Amino acid sequence: RPRLFLRTSEFLWQEGHCAHASQLDAATYAARILHEVYEDFMVNVLAIPVFTGRKIPQERFAGATNTLTCEAMMRDGKALQMGTSHELGQNFARAFDIGFQDENGERQLCWTTSWGVSTRMMGGLIMAHGDDAGLRVPPRVAAVQAVVLVVKDEDGSVTQVARDLLDGLTQAGVRARIDAQVATGFGRRATDWELKGVPLRIEVGPRDLGEGRVVIARRDTGEKVPCELGDLSRRAASMLEEIQVGMLEQALADRSARTVDVVTLGEAREAASTGFARIPWAALADGGIEQLGKDAITVRCLQSADGGLPQSDDEPGAMALVARSY
Repeated sequence: RPRLFLRTSEFLWQEGHCAHASQLDAATYAARILHEVYEDFMVNVLAIPVFTGRKIPQERFAGATNTLTCEAMMRDGKALQMGTSHELGQNFARAFDIGFQDENGERQLCWTTSWGVSTRMMGGLIMAHGDDAGLRVPPRVAAVQAVVLVVKDEDGSVTQVARDLLDGLTQAGVRARIDAQVATGFGRRATDWELKGVPLRIEVGPRDLGEGRVVIARRDTGEKVPCELGDLSRRAASMLEEIQVGMLEQALADRSARTVDVVTLGEAREAASTGFARIPWAALADGGIEQLGKDAITVRCLQSADGGLPQSDDEPGAMALVARSY
């Protein structure tokens, strides 16, 4: 059934394709896209930690010889596939006659790869960080990092100071805008910006200005702190970095608390009721996948014993990450 951002009849996506001279080059490139493009962006920009691994054959992209995935935990403990990178072998090259001339002048079939993410990543951003008050957007991806909010203004002087503060923030590299719509109540406007998840709200009112300061409200923690006017740009830039780091640390801590190493199907079933379970891949032989499937639990990916990418579907010691998912 349709679910906003996650499963719709129309969606936007980013997709890439590449042709390679060898299977090794294709495999290396598929892993590079997974780690250096997708995982890096999800972790360091979206502040969403992801498990990377190899999809089992039943979950592999149709026509692929290997599918690599980024799996994230949402705040309700369910998994979301955030992006995938595929080795396509020579299947598509054979079907569409994609070839190249090698160093000996002979024609060879290419080995191809493809990779993609879609607007479901926006759904992941909402579900990984949002709370009961609305969105919480990490500063590095926020279109508006700080809003300068005029509390009230009877003669235009407060708004002028707010505009000067906005200029200073912009010059410091902060993506900021002003909200001087004082005809609308302050509480209503503050709530609107909170719903939108803007990382910082800078409240500028006549009383605080009389004391040479403003109040900075953090969206991530709800904390409000006073700040001297002359120190606002530096303080705001510093806080934005603190928020970025803090949101990732919070998401990591939450994921760690709800990811359990288990050895039996019963333990996996219990752990997957609230989060993720890591279970030896060998323990799912002889119908284990089907048994977990009765409780809507699926294998999200396989990992090597050290957490890396397995080189094959039957790598000795491989671990399966299982969870309920969107």
